[in-house]
Amino acid sequence: MTTQHPAPASDPALLLDNQLCFALYSTSLAMTKLYKPLLAELGLTYPQYLVMLVLWEQDDVSVSALGERLFLDSGTLTPLLKRMEGAGLLLRTRSPQDERRVQICLTAAGRELKARAAKVPACVVSATHCPVPELMALTKTVQALRQQLAA
Repeated sequence: MTTQHPAPASDPALLLDNQLCFALYSTSLAMTKLYKPLLAELGLTYPQYLVMLVLWEQDDVSVSALGERLFLDSGTLTPLLKRMEGAGLLLRTRSPQDERRVQICLTAAGRELKARAAKVPACVVSATHCPVPELMALTKTVQALRQQLAA
């Protein structure tokens, strides 16, 4: 038989609910869960959606520029891009100026997917039950935190 010991008084700095990292992590999980069915309708995973967002913003980018924009290394991006190329959403080509450099550009199917994806942001905003200005301010705050941590 084990005896239960009362939990010692906790240091507030060590309480789970006081951890910024956990708030960000658990919110990220909730956001990914929210996006999953929306993106399934498009045939995309969340990382693939992020790639498409970059390409819809600026087509014909290098893998290295894409990685910098998404904070992903080429080891993570390459298999992802190969799957997306296999799905007919993009093309990977070697740069004629530098064979080591791989360029990514959208196919017609990849460009057409943008119209179907246009509803995703509104669905996400609706699910948050937050006013758009509040969401934009939160986004800027989190981006500033990311910059400070990366510095």
